[in-house]
Amino acid sequence: MSKKEKRKSQLQVLKSIGHISFQQKCFEIEQRLFESPEWKQSSTVSVTVSKPPELDTWNIIKRGWEEGKTVVVPKCLPETRQLFFYKLTDFHQLEQSYFNLYEPDPAKSVAVHNESIELMIVPGLSYTTAGYRLGFGGGYYDRLLSGYSGTSMSLAFEEQMVEYLPIESFDMQVSTILTEMRRIDCED
Repeated sequence: MSKKEKRKSQLQVLKSIGHISFQQKCFEIEQRLFESPEWKQSSTVSVTVSKPPELDTWNIIKRGWEEGKTVVVPKCLPETRQLFFYKLTDFHQLEQSYFNLYEPDPAKSVAVHNESIELMIVPGLSYTTAGYRLGFGGGYYDRLLSGYSGTSMSLAFEEQMVEYLPIESFDMQVSTILTEMRRIDCED
């Protein structure tokens, strides 16, 4: 199965999770995140602004604000397939853009250098226990992670954990994956 077919298949799996199960799984993953040493020890956290059927990150952003963390969110630059991060202090700083994603409006936001991000929560569609992920197809995070020295983590439903993904030379691993059932410290 090609990466494109795998993405389509995984999106269907996510869409098939019922509303109540989805809410419960999100809550359990959030709790696991908030109790993790990575979250507790990080003052600057990067997280994408989710859209269905992805794991909901809006509560994670709000919790970061409540705890006084600097929450930064990415903006995609499609021409160069790069991510730039901006401090988010208010949801009104967001605009709908590329692929109907909610991203920061640079005119209303302050840019943050990647080096200051201590915990990067990396999105994806599927993951292996070795920390490899199937992203959404742009390679944005693989490019970013290749030069990132902070902690990388992904949040996933158990339905997103797979035995095998086609791995290419440029694919980068995350160091930890949290699901509603377990913590996975990734190693090859």
